[in-house]
Amino acid sequence: MGLLGLISTGLVGGIHVYILALEMFLWNTPKGHKAFKLTPEFAEQTKVLAANQGLYNGFLAAGLFWSVSHPIPEFAQQLQLFFLGCVGVAGVYGSLTASRRILYVQAIPAAISTGLVLAGL
Repeated sequence: MGLLGLISTGLVGGIHVYILALEMFLWNTPKGHKAFKLTPEFAEQTKVLAANQGLYNGFLAAGLFWSVSHPIPEFAQQLQLFFLGCVGVAGVYGSLTASRRILYVQAIPAAISTGLVLAGL
C-alpha cells in the first residue's frame, strides 16, 4: 500500500470528522451558520436533521480510518476503495442537490485519494 494513498485517505477521514463536528455540535452556532450559510432560524429548525447527517459523516470517517489501519493490506485497500467510493457518491449527490461546494470538499478529494490508492502510491 502506498503512503500517499494512506495519507490522502486519512485526510478524507479527517474532513469527515470536521463535518461531523460542524453538523452535530456546531450547527446552531455562528461557526456552523457561516460554514453552511444558514440563518439562525433555519439552523434551529433543522438541527436534528443536521445531527443525523453528522452521524453518517462519522460513520464514513470511521470506515476510512479503519481502512488505513487494517493489518491486511489487500483487505485494507478494498476498504479504502469502498469508503472512498461512498464519499464520492455522497459528494456528487450532495453537489447536485444541496451545494456545488460539496463537490470540492468531498467528492474531488475522494476521487484523488482513490486514484492514489489504485496507483499504489
